[in-house]
Amino acid sequence: MAQSKVRSYIGFCIKARKITLGANAIGTLYSGVYLLILDKKAAKNSLRFALKYKRRFACPLMLCNENFEDVVVKKDCKLAAIRDKNLADAILNSGDNNYELYTEGGD
Repeated sequence: MAQSKVRSYIGFCIKARKITLGANAIGTLYSGVYLLILDKKAAKNSLRFALKYKRRFACPLMLCNENFEDVVVKKDCKLAAIRDKNLADAILNSGDNNYELYTEGGD
């Protein structure tokens, strides 16, 4: 089975060290976040952190419908921050059905 575009782009982010994994690690950042990706099966507390960071960095938030731990290759990871503008734009414009843009109030 072919790998999705978003998985490839996230792989590029990992290789280029342009991704921050985990809510605590993202909390140490001050700027330079262009996209947040949250596992759709994450707990309400993770969603709360994601929305807090979405407001802090003024960036979009995407929900991942596939197994997010496998995508980022890190056990128990539910939230990731993309720190490269071009790769963030590529992920947003990929049109992958496994990822959807989070809209406020849609829970």
